Amino acid sequence: QPPRPCEDYWWEWKHCRGLRHAFHHYYAHGELPACGRWRDDYEACRAWESGRAAAAQEALYKSERARVMEKQKYAPVWTLRKSPPPDWYLPLDQDKPN
Repeated sequence: QPPRPCEDYWWEWKHCRGLRHAFHHYYAHGELPACGRWRDDYEACRAWESGRAAAAQEALYKSERARVMEKQKYAPVWTLRKSPPPDWYLPLDQDKPN
């Protein structure tokens, strides 16, 4: 049993190749998205389903592990605080002039 259904890899590849996603990715990162990995994962998933190929299984697991590790390497944007600020109950200074 693959980690995801093979159709998920197919739809991710189709989404990645879409014009809207390509434009957004180019705007955010300055380069076009690399969609080949989704296509390779789809082909490995199909090979795993049809012939139980061990090489396809290992390639798919390796790709999924790399995807999870890539998500975990970025730190959160905001630092989480341990307790509320000491003056959290006071009213905000909205009515005061600057």
